[in-house]
Amino acid sequence: MSASQQRRAEWLGPGFWDRLDRLQCHHQRIRSEHDAARRGLEQLSAHDSEELRQAWRRYCEVIAELDRTAGEFEALRTCAE
Repeated sequence: MSASQQRRAEWLGPGFWDRLDRLQCHHQRIRSEHDAARRGLEQLSAHDSEELRQAWRRYCEVIAELDRTAGEFEALRTCAE
């Protein structure tokens, strides 16, 4: 490590490096979970895939409706003020 890198490391402090270490561990764990989920999806049969697509479309429709109603609630709230 060069002198400038060492000063930078000292300047950031141990809290930064602890947080960075935790974030890297978390990122690695999430990446492993993602890879496992992807492998699981790749193993679905054609029938299972279609059911998954239909469930996902329905989920997206419900989320969109929730967003719309939340917007309507917010509009009502701001008009009432």
